[in-house]
Amino acid sequence: MKKISIVIPVYYNESNLADTIPQLLALEEKFPGYSLELVFVDDGSGDRSLNLLLDYRSRSSGKIKVVKLTRNFGSMSAIQAGFTVATGDCVGMISADLQDPPDLFVEMLGYWEKGSKAVFAIRQDREESFLQKFFSNAYYSLIRKFAISGYPTGGFDFFLIDRQIVNDLNRIQEKNTNLMSLIYWLGYRPVMIPYIRRQRTKGISRWTLAKKVKLFIDTFVAFSFFPIRILSLIGLLVAIGSFLYGAFVLFYWYFFGIEVRGWVPTIVVLSFTSGIQMAMLGVLGEYLWRTLDEVRRRPPYVVDEVYATSPERDPVESNKIKEAE
Repeated sequence: MKKISIVIPVYYNESNLADTIPQLLALEEKFPGYSLELVFVDDGSGDRSLNLLLDYRSRSSGKIKVVKLTRNFGSMSAIQAGFTVATGDCVGMISADLQDPPDLFVEMLGYWEKGSKAVFAIRQDREESFLQKFFSNAYYSLIRKFAISGYPTGGFDFFLIDRQIVNDLNRIQEKNTNLMSLIYWLGYRPVMIPYIRRQRTKGISRWTLAKKVKLFIDTFVAFSFFPIRILSLIGLLVAIGSFLYGAFVLFYWYFFGIEVRGWVPTIVVLSFTSGIQMAMLGVLGEYLWRTLDEVRRRPPYVVDEVYATSPERDPVESNKIKEAE
């Protein structure tokens, strides 16, 4: 019998799990001929999420696997951890807050059975505020234009992929990246299913502005040379501007005997060029820091314990660093 695995990263989701888990378990009835494996990854939650997961696991007849990370490593690392322990012929990903409709996995599985190795649920619209929609659309527009050509307009983080893609991702184990962008970058021709993302009804989103900014930077640093190219362009423009300003001063001094008096022009030019240089160093620093983080070969996450699909199948893997094989 074939198996479908679904990875669900969990971070302070105790208010959602009582609704999420039963709905996901009910999917097995809609997958005739398939066994279901739910892989929940607790990403350092400080609430009762882990206890609830273990309670449902003990009552799930071997359908739930729980991965506990030592601390919060971020959603991308949590998904990577889930992929390394998922054993399905195809593997899906959905968030724990049920803003995405689980029943859409049925349609995704249909496309997978027809031979599609990647099926993405694309956010056609979202039940969110105007500002949230605006910044989200701007983010994905920038990705399409400067990082990954053809990237889905509304983005995606709800998908079903073939075991072959999962194996590719497990071999890569790249840090400081956008996992969804990496999946798209691999080049498998995806099927895209549009849907409207629902508004969150329970719990508080932990997807903070700082995390969004980091994801934005990670995406551009990992998939685009545009930041480096724009630095070169700015440097060239500043050099040309400085040359023209110097030529202007010399021209007036030589032909008209007019001298530029005072320190103001000099200070303005120095302040401007210093600001540009600091900005350039900041961008270069982002690249250098990520390069250093990669060459250190620290793992993208550390697994504290893996609770198998049934208690009798433990012992648990404890305090083992999970690295790419």
